[in-house]
Amino acid sequence: MLHVIEETIMDSIKMLPFLYIAYLILEYLEKKSNIKEILKNSGKFGTIIGATLGAVPQCGFSVTASSLYAGRVITLGTLISVFLATSDEAIPILLTTPNMLGEVLKIIIVKIIYGFIAGFVIDFIISKKNHKYLTKKNLHEHITAMCEHVHSKDKKHSIWLHALKHTLNVFVYILIVAFVLNSIIHLIGSENLSKVLMQGSVLQVFIAGIIGLIPNCASSVVLTNLFVAGNISFASIIAGLCTNAGIGLVVLFKENKDIKENLKIVGLLYFLGVLIGVILQIISNLI
Repeated sequence: MLHVIEETIMDSIKMLPFLYIAYLILEYLEKKSNIKEILKNSGKFGTIIGATLGAVPQCGFSVTASSLYAGRVITLGTLISVFLATSDEAIPILLTTPNMLGEVLKIIIVKIIYGFIAGFVIDFIISKKNHKYLTKKNLHEHITAMCEHVHSKDKKHSIWLHALKHTLNVFVYILIVAFVLNSIIHLIGSENLSKVLMQGSVLQVFIAGIIGLIPNCASSVVLTNLFVAGNISFASIIAGLCTNAGIGLVVLFKENKDIKENLKIVGLLYFLGVLIGVILQIISNLI
């Protein structure tokens, strides 16, 4: 067990500088971005813009999207596009593993395209008449208030310090998750772990989807570590990361008072995440 602890600590420490650089870049981009202008000019391109912005690591935009949907500033399709494209902490962690760079690109492309298509279909099927969106005048005021709230802290904090805090926070999750997984593998063996996770079975996609629904960055860390270790398939991590909206779902339940609607959105998110996972798993088995 001492060997497991030593291996866990050393492997996790190696990731620290890469994580910090990744979060520093993200902090800079987030501070310089103007969500208000992007949303004001999105128009009919809300789903593609939502999917693209949702692909940016961390769950900041999914949180913003949840608040904006609660105020009916964006459509359900745009909200789902953001959620499906969001990967929380997965991308920065995968970027610390050199042999995963190709997989990172594939994950981002698949999630953006799928997020856009799913969001577009949802908005096409569901008539806008069923949603009480704001008037143009109130829309401008609502967006301004939302974006000022989102970025009010960003203007004050140091991106160097905030990136460091974020790095250390995620590092703790990585350390804990890595230790638990390494301990399980040490105790039961990698082959038995693969059986528990139903490796090679399409049912693994459903398990990954459930893990992804956990509204915490720990879920994306778990999925990423399992994928890097080869314990879950590409189809499964796509399914898990598509259902993973970070704390965006928590904000949705807080801001949107229609609980039944929120539950339907969670169900829709899980269905869509599992659907793309099953499709990819079937394609993988046929190739």
